[in-house]
Amino acid sequence: MESRKTEAAEKKRSGQYNCAQAVLCTYRDKAGIDDATAQALGGAFAVGMGTMEGSCGALVGAGIVLGLASGDRNVARQRMRKVMTQFHQRNGATQCKLLKGVGTGKVLRECPDCVADAAEFLEQQL
Repeated sequence: MESRKTEAAEKKRSGQYNCAQAVLCTYRDKAGIDDATAQALGGAFAVGMGTMEGSCGALVGAGIVLGLASGDRNVARQRMRKVMTQFHQRNGATQCKLLKGVGTGKVLRECPDCVADAAEFLEQQL
């Protein structure tokens, strides 16, 4: 599969997609859904599930794609664990506020880069 991580990151940069939507809309064909459904599914996962306390939305988007693409919750869970591990190893966190440096003043990763990373690791599992 040709990498779509740049496409996903550009969707986020455009300001028209949150992090979850950028991943979901980029891989909607793998998930078997249309663009409107992908946007609706990812709509609530902006800004770390609305509070910055939750997981990065790009990871949530990747998890939804894995679940829909695999059709098997055990397979999806195993693949998601790999995505989470790789993401954490590269970025030092998976929680939105930590990635954005809230409370620490040290930004670990900007949102478009988080989206690109989640997309890269998702592709490896598809």
